[in-house]
Amino acid sequence: MTHNESVTTTTSSDSVLLEISEHIATITLNRPEARNALSSEVLKLLPEKMRSADANPDVRVIILTGADPAFCAGLDLKELGSSGQNLGSGSGADGSRNRDGVRGPFPLLSKPLIGAVNGVAITGGFELALNCDFLIASEHAKFGDTHSRVGVMPGWGLTVLLPQAIGVRRAREMSFTGNFLSAAEALQWGLVNHVVPHDDLMPFTRQIASDIVGNEAEGVSQIRSTYAAIAHDDDAWETESRDSRAWMRAQFTPEKVEARRVAIQARGRTQ
Repeated sequence: MTHNESVTTTTSSDSVLLEISEHIATITLNRPEARNALSSEVLKLLPEKMRSADANPDVRVIILTGADPAFCAGLDLKELGSSGQNLGSGSGADGSRNRDGVRGPFPLLSKPLIGAVNGVAITGGFELALNCDFLIASEHAKFGDTHSRVGVMPGWGLTVLLPQAIGVRRAREMSFTGNFLSAAEALQWGLVNHVVPHDDLMPFTRQIASDIVGNEAEGVSQIRSTYAAIAHDDDAWETESRDSRAWMRAQFTPEKVEARRVAIQARGRTQ
């Protein structure tokens, strides 16, 4: 194979899609009717697709996005209400290490991961975005930390990664209020690297990915690893993990989760 040739591979499931083309793997959350909420199936398949892409020697860069209109609305509260604490067991969503022995929603990756945020990224969906190496946003994107509205504790590093991205005072405001940040505000605050017209999101993101593909793969991987080591704060992750597990034990009976879900729906009807 010459350097100008590429391989296109597509695999799919009901809730997560993986496409590989021109050395770029695109993983798409594919529950648009549920705003790509994180069901137990998604929480199982997403890391599987990421491991597959990272292990594929033809892949140099991974892009994570959502099927319109949302990027990800966070944990599926309807399923969580019926299953109690079992949703996402092994995913690390409770602050513990995930199936791969690392904290956060993703397996240990060696290749750059770009978040292409096409719509709302809320709570756990916001944490997915924060765990990407950097973000490119559609003009339609919005970001919200609604953990305090839902009565859920962050477990995928939000209290560590959000202050790193926008500063601790702005992070506190987002978390305490649950207010949303527009794409333009996210750019101003340094949360995202670029904001582009919605129809240009994937072409623009793929162009950035292609710029990475054109570099020496092992060098990119090493620089990524160095950045990750510099930015990682294990003590802060441990603090979030401890508090998240304690909150889950005390507050996550199916009855309490269902009551919160009903209250959220009621507030949505009156606001």
